Amino acid sequence: MSLKINRIASTILKEVSLILRTEVKDQNLSLVNVTACDLSNDLSVAKIYYTVFDEEAKKEVADSLKKARGFIRTELSQRIQIRHTPELRFIYDESVATGERIEEIIEELQNK
Repeated sequence: MSLKINRIASTILKEVSLILRTEVKDQNLSLVNVTACDLSNDLSVAKIYYTVFDEEAKKEVADSLKKARGFIRTELSQRIQIRHTPELRFIYDESVATGERIEEIIEELQNK
């Protein structure tokens, strides 16, 4: 990935996180932690990876993110200076849960 794409992805990650914290009124989205942003080479799609502090609220958070996607994209377009604001796709980041599960397995093996 080029330096320019990495820089834009980093900016999108920071701004989306800030928008979720300060601009979005939905209480479900206060539980969201944005972890990564993958940007397509043509800058048309940004995959935003997130985790949720409360695992039980995962479904509600996903629904809230779908509803707020247009608002977040509009806010993002006002904050970053690129010709075309990418389509936002929110994807739950399984890597944190997988890492925790691996740690549990290692701990179980050490205790045997």
